[in-house]
Amino acid sequence: MEQYDFLVVGAGLFGATFAQQAAEKGKRVLVIERRNHVAGNAHCDMIEGIPVYRYGPHIFHTSDRTVWEYLNRFGRFNHYAHCPMVQTPDGTINLFINMNTLSHFWDVHTPEEAKQELQRQTAREGIDKPQNFEEYCLKLVGRDIYERLIKDYVEKIWLTSCRNLPPNAVEIKTPSFTYDNRIFSDRYQGIPEEGYDVLVKRMLAGCELKLNTDYMGFGAGNPDIAARTIFTGMIDEYFKFNRGTLTYRTCRYENEVLDTPNYQGVAVMDHISPDVPYSRTIEHKHFVFGSQPKTVITREYPEPWNPTRQPYFPVHDEENLALYNSYRALSVTQLDVVFCGRLATFQYYSMDETIRAALDLAAREIK
Repeated sequence: MEQYDFLVVGAGLFGATFAQQAAEKGKRVLVIERRNHVAGNAHCDMIEGIPVYRYGPHIFHTSDRTVWEYLNRFGRFNHYAHCPMVQTPDGTINLFINMNTLSHFWDVHTPEEAKQELQRQTAREGIDKPQNFEEYCLKLVGRDIYERLIKDYVEKIWLTSCRNLPPNAVEIKTPSFTYDNRIFSDRYQGIPEEGYDVLVKRMLAGCELKLNTDYMGFGAGNPDIAARTIFTGMIDEYFKFNRGTLTYRTCRYENEVLDTPNYQGVAVMDHISPDVPYSRTIEHKHFVFGSQPKTVITREYPEPWNPTRQPYFPVHDEENLALYNSYRALSVTQLDVVFCGRLATFQYYSMDETIRAALDLAAREIK
């Protein structure tokens, strides 16, 4: 007999939002999570009194007031605004391409001078319809910035030539002709003051939660436990990889505790040089304006992915998209299962997009 109205697979932001909405409306909800913690990839470990992201930093930003007000029901956010830096052969500069970057590279001093030089650089390439990521960058920012700021960094992250990547492999923001170093322009930005884990636990207060519980075993042993399953895991794993394995980008993270209150002066420092094996250094205390006597840094190493590794960013080449569409067609046969979230839809979502999608699904599903 059905014990629950909903079985929610995954205690990340999507699963937690849907589960909270269902429980708030009086539904019986069981949430299962294969890992030993909630909050998905936004989970933090406490080291030296500093919240340290186990799977890479997560900066919340949105212009969706409904999403912002919804999350603030469960925790207060600080005023952190993301301004990452990058180490290049030309020195340490802002990662976000703006007037600071353009004046550094081109010795321009006004927005109009920068616009004119950018137009000259991009027109020189003569690219109308980019066929790969390199051509996309050349059309957007020209060869100078592409070769000095983008090429080596993206190839380090993706472990392949930019010419092998589709045009939309990485979002490169259109250059800003202001000196504003914030990489996000959304109205609402910040980090939960108590961390994402505390926020998610409050969201799940009205649900039953089972950690260290893998759906592939639990679901097989409890096929009738819920009337409806909200599945946020990997869609190819759900079908036991019977049509092939989707490909993701993954990373390895190495932490180091340093006996200094401030190592690099910024939360995220990216590294372009191919001679540096890691892509960025994260100093976690700067996300929360920490004043601890020590600091914790994390080095992020891009590595090849396989199904035993954490799946971070989907690789949207033609082969993977065709394989995903095959699984999506197969998913229609699962009448009592809803495939949703980043892994089940093989899409990258920002956190606010994840929350919005979960709220919209809840509005449709919960009667």
